[in-house]
Amino acid sequence: FPFQINNSTGWITVAAELDRETVENYHFGVEARDHGVPVMTSSASVSITVLDVNDNNPTFTEKVYHLRLNEDAAVGSSVLTLTAVDRDVNSVVTYQITSGNTRNRFAITSQSGGGLITLALPLDYKQERQYVLTVTASDGTRFDTVQVFINVTDANTHRPVFQSSHYTVSVSEDKPIGTSIVTISATDEDTGENARITYILDDNIPQFRIDPDTGTITTLMELDYEDQASYTLAITAHDNGIPQKSDTTYVEILILDANDNAPHFLRDRYQGSVFEDVPLSTSVLQLSATDRDSGLNGRLLYTFQGGDDGDGDFYIEPTSGVIRTLRKLDRENVAVYSLRAFAVDRGSPPLKASVDIQVTVLDINDNPPVFEKDEFDIFVEENSPVGSIVARISAADPDEGTNAQIMYQIVEGNIPEVFQLDLLNGDLTALMDLDYESRTEYVIVVQATSAPLVSRATVHIRLLDQNDNPPVLQDFQILFNNYVTNKSNSFPSGVIGKIPAHDPDVSDSLAYTFVQGNELNLLLLDSATGELKLSRDLDNNRPLEALMKVSVSDGVHSVTAVCTLRVTIITDDMLTNSITVRLENMSQERFLSPLLSLFVEGVATVLSTAKDGIFVFNIQNDTDVSSNILNVTFSALLPGGIRNKFFPSEDLQEQIYLNRTLLTLISTQRVLPFDDNICLREPCENYMKCVSVLKFDSSAPFISSNTVLFRPIHPINGLRCRCPPGFTGDYCETEIDLCYSNPCGSNGLCRSREGGYTCECYEDYTGEYCEVNARSGRCAPGVCKNGGTCVNLLVGGFKCECPPGEYERPYCEMTTRSFPPQSFITFKGLRQRFHFTVSLMFATRERNALLLYNGRFNEKHDFIALEIIEEQIQLTFSAGETTTTVAPLVPGGVSDGQWHSVQVQYYNK
Repeated sequence: FPFQINNSTGWITVAAELDRETVENYHFGVEARDHGVPVMTSSASVSITVLDVNDNNPTFTEKVYHLRLNEDAAVGSSVLTLTAVDRDVNSVVTYQITSGNTRNRFAITSQSGGGLITLALPLDYKQERQYVLTVTASDGTRFDTVQVFINVTDANTHRPVFQSSHYTVSVSEDKPIGTSIVTISATDEDTGENARITYILDDNIPQFRIDPDTGTITTLMELDYEDQASYTLAITAHDNGIPQKSDTTYVEILILDANDNAPHFLRDRYQGSVFEDVPLSTSVLQLSATDRDSGLNGRLLYTFQGGDDGDGDFYIEPTSGVIRTLRKLDRENVAVYSLRAFAVDRGSPPLKASVDIQVTVLDINDNPPVFEKDEFDIFVEENSPVGSIVARISAADPDEGTNAQIMYQIVEGNIPEVFQLDLLNGDLTALMDLDYESRTEYVIVVQATSAPLVSRATVHIRLLDQNDNPPVLQDFQILFNNYVTNKSNSFPSGVIGKIPAHDPDVSDSLAYTFVQGNELNLLLLDSATGELKLSRDLDNNRPLEALMKVSVSDGVHSVTAVCTLRVTIITDDMLTNSITVRLENMSQERFLSPLLSLFVEGVATVLSTAKDGIFVFNIQNDTDVSSNILNVTFSALLPGGIRNKFFPSEDLQEQIYLNRTLLTLISTQRVLPFDDNICLREPCENYMKCVSVLKFDSSAPFISSNTVLFRPIHPINGLRCRCPPGFTGDYCETEIDLCYSNPCGSNGLCRSREGGYTCECYEDYTGEYCEVNARSGRCAPGVCKNGGTCVNLLVGGFKCECPPGEYERPYCEMTTRSFPPQSFITFKGLRQRFHFTVSLMFATRERNALLLYNGRFNEKHDFIALEIIEEQIQLTFSAGETTTTVAPLVPGGVSDGQWHSVQVQYYNK
């Protein structure tokens, strides 16, 4: 019960939620009582009416609606009535389509409390096959929605349509029963049964049937082109809708003739002939065939395909049957052709017939005579009798008859006339004495003529040698440079070379023997090959020179010559004190024979020493340059016969460089400037001096020439750092003043210089240490200079008598000298590396002159040059890779004939 009453006041209030749609009216009684005794009461009846409010949604009677609608439904027709119930009183429900109304096909109106859906516009099954409408029912405030599924069904609105109103097809008469001829089809834009098409033949033609479902026309009987050439069928296609709709077309069937007759040639065999020189496409003969069929089945083509066209030498015109030449013919290659051709009709499948053809090629004189080879080798013994036949030369002509007659002649190379060739048979006759040593081979060109055609061949007539010359052998040397070391065995145990003999008769075999001098078997000789080996007895540190006599024989003649065996022991001292010179345009063989002796003579002359004191121990091609430069390494003993005292390499290099012109004149070999050595960049520390030295690297095989077998010792460039005189310390870090011990005594002034000192003697004193007194002393060796004669005086002392010339007393010294043009004087080079002073006085009128040059022997690095350039003094120097020039300005210049002094001080920090 939704009401309650206050016990004291009597107010009735709502105790629970009210719902008019459930209970609209309430009727109940109310009793009032007092608290007296007895209790007194009174009652009354109460009626309460619940008033309506809009608290309920309209509600459709169905959750979803499904219906079908034919696409040909009339516009305006009713589709569906929807009902929505609203429990509230006095509510007015309205309906509308809120979504899914594609292209506005439908409309809705409120009618009798419901919503009536009607068709507003025509339907089209092809465009929309289903509509899903959302319909909303509203009382103005509250609403409900429902979905309406409308499926559009197809109507038989279209008739079947053939693609064409007329069809034309062809079928061969030989097709079997049941052959499908053509499939025709119609289309219907409807669906389902409305679009299912059935095909029928309107006329009863027993030769054909049509499949009602597929529209395929097939044969029911054999066709005969000769009976009937064509048929016309009326075909109807109808659908299965209600009502049925249809379309009709016509099919024309053309019967094609079958190819059932083969071609036939008019002859069983064809023959023809043609000259071999005819031009291309020349007609040879014509083929002809017939075919009983008509149309294309009776039209023929001629071909060699599948037959024989003479390897492509012939072709046949397809329509005329004329056989023509395709390539140049050659009877000498093929004289008779056996061809096979075909006549083929144009039926399907084509039928053909074959025929054999014989073509004879007729000869013309189109081939020159042919030698067996373009070049012949004929071997003839020398000294063959004059007039003897030495060979027969022949050629072949593949032509026939008179076209194959050949004449022979010599056309080149027979000057002077040494040979004669027979005109008809090709016999070759010698007209002169043939000598192998004078000439080993004759080359002639012979010609074979088959007029007007000719051919030529080259004939090499090679003479066979007879033993009519003695062997050739000169005196020769074997120079064995032997470096003895314990580290490796450098002694050559194998073949060192051959005895340099040869025989002008190339076919001769030489035999070699030692006649005398080799009793100790120092040289081991292979008597058959002439190969030489050294005896192990030579593997020691003793030099040796031995003379031997060698004999060489070819079996008939023999010659002898002297073999000199010279063993030189190469020591480390030789390597250390050696230099390498570079000879221009020189090979090893040419240097050994004959220039080695001239080179030794030239070096000995330059050094004023004996030739046997010059030791050449290596010759080697310079591989660092592209030109032919030969490096020759040697050392030299000092003159005077002092044993094992060699020129220091620096002195040796200086002497050779300064006397290159004299060396070139004597040795006939141009000596190039020296290569930079490995000391160029001064690798030694402190005051140490770098010295370029050679060390043993390897012993190379012997090098042979016409008269020398030379065993080189290949050295390797190395360096040695040593502390020079005047410096000391564990690392050569301290320079010593060598004047500290007063070496000049009290008779001179000691001037210290790098690596030594110089004594400047007081008056009346001379000598290296100013130890000689000219007033009281006696003559001593070297006291008089430049060839002066020392004379002792009775009163004590001595005097120098000077030779004629500008020599200065008292000791015949020369402190002043004049120089004609192109003249100079050389001194030993300055070796100071850290400091030195050079001073001189000069007088000249020359605008340009060289006063002083000191430096390396390649004119590139580490040099000093004092010059006069355009009357001004100029100093140019290089301490490494760059060159510096200093040119102080002297007013008026220095080329005025007056004396000028110049001092150069060098100090290396």
